[in-house]
Amino acid sequence: MTKYEDNKEKTEIGSHTSIENAESITSDDGSTVQGHSLQRGLKARHIQMIALGGTIGTGLFMASGKAIVNGGPGGALVAYSLVGVLVFCVMMSLGEMAAYIPVAGSFAHFATRFADPSLGFCVGWVYWANWAVGVAVELTGVAMMMEYWVKSVNSVVWSVICLVILVAINVFSVKGYGEVEYWVSLVKIVVVIIFIIVGICVDTGAAGGVKYGVSNFHLPGGAFPNGFLGVFNVFITAAFSFNGVEIVGITAGESANPHKTVPSAVKQVFVRIVLFYILSILVIGLVIPYTNTELLNGSSDISVSPFTLVFQKAGAEWAADMMNAVIVITMISAGNSGVYSSSRTLLALAEDGYAPRIFKRVNKWGIPLWSVLATCAIGCLAFLTSLFGSGVVFNWLTCLTSLAGLITWVAISITHVRFRQGFIAQGRALTSLPYVAPFFPFCDMFVIIIGTIIIFGQGYTSFIAPITATGVISTYIGLILALVLYLGHKIWKRPSFVKNVDMDFETGTVKETVIDARDDGFDEHGNKIPLWKRIVNKFINIIA
Repeated sequence: MTKYEDNKEKTEIGSHTSIENAESITSDDGSTVQGHSLQRGLKARHIQMIALGGTIGTGLFMASGKAIVNGGPGGALVAYSLVGVLVFCVMMSLGEMAAYIPVAGSFAHFATRFADPSLGFCVGWVYWANWAVGVAVELTGVAMMMEYWVKSVNSVVWSVICLVILVAINVFSVKGYGEVEYWVSLVKIVVVIIFIIVGICVDTGAAGGVKYGVSNFHLPGGAFPNGFLGVFNVFITAAFSFNGVEIVGITAGESANPHKTVPSAVKQVFVRIVLFYILSILVIGLVIPYTNTELLNGSSDISVSPFTLVFQKAGAEWAADMMNAVIVITMISAGNSGVYSSSRTLLALAEDGYAPRIFKRVNKWGIPLWSVLATCAIGCLAFLTSLFGSGVVFNWLTCLTSLAGLITWVAISITHVRFRQGFIAQGRALTSLPYVAPFFPFCDMFVIIIGTIIIFGQGYTSFIAPITATGVISTYIGLILALVLYLGHKIWKRPSFVKNVDMDFETGTVKETVIDARDDGFDEHGNKIPLWKRIVNKFINIIA
């Protein structure tokens, strides 16, 4: 007869470091057997790539064409820039908390700990559902993309193969997840850089033989053909494109040196947003006119993806095949991130008492196996709903989680405001934080205000005649889910808001004395790295 007890412990950083929230087993004779726990197996290069790999995906490769049509070249540029600033503000806030307290579950745990337990319960389950259903979306997407090449094989076969790959990656070691994301992100970065270079060549006439210049900005209607509403309509598309950037906060719980890698990843997010997203949208707007209605089909037909169209204008007839291959890899990567982030979120929910205790168990490889399997099982069930009843249930599931990203971002900013207030109220110095988010509290206020406006305003078209109950509910069901979870927990458990004096700023912190604080000029063995290699590494860190 045994019972399980939470063992919140501080640990050292090493090659096989186990971290907080381990589970111990206490027997009747009073002896304690230490259970397995998460391992800090993600290195700096993994975290840096994941920070970018979580954002470059189908939202940019395929849905960006829809943004150009809805907002025009100028409107899309403004919307992506504004959402990019919003995302950077979120990352700075999350980075401050995650670098100081690098725990599994990250923002859901922080919300419970520093703001309101009901908020932590709400955002944790919303975020878990978002990625669990997201796994099903990627399984469906892979099947659709493979049909572009092979039509003789049942699409379900490709989805099953993809699911097996995702399970295999995530059940053995966190390093497997890190390595996959590292190399897939590298492929995506190379594709985007090549696309920007080729796009500039096409626009100037160096490739393709036609000089476009800024002519598309002077078409009838100008750069903003649909006015303010056109820009507003792009906000949701842009938010979808950036969805997943917050995963770097979750990886902090398994980072080998979170005090260093998390701030580094956060600082580089802004450069990456400008370099990859803003320039990509600019190139598409310069080369492809917003009047090209084929762009509307880019989210479902790779042959008319804006990336494919630009490459084809440069004379690359094989562009569709190349982009289809990139999209397949990207979807597998997104599914991989979905399994990882949702399983760690479920682990954190269990540790906070919001999910069954079985999900707290971690195997000898440092993997929350039951959380991984449960997430994959739910993702598989959600995928099966797409095969029956014309996909009606599946469509409702995707609507259910459509606002999860924005809700999470707003919750992170609310939590950070409370984190900083409590930190200062307890007489703690900001200099003790590994990373201090600048412009507090203006960045948080910006995210909360703009995020809330987008959340409530994104479904305004459902209130334009003819108004249907199904249309309104399907648009706002994600918000309804969040409110039901929050209010339900608040009414059932009646938790109070966390007071400044009651905030815990000690549990889960990693002391500087045990951090591997070697300078960048030395390798892991303490040997000095040659100057040329340090320069190359610095350049790679900036762009990747």
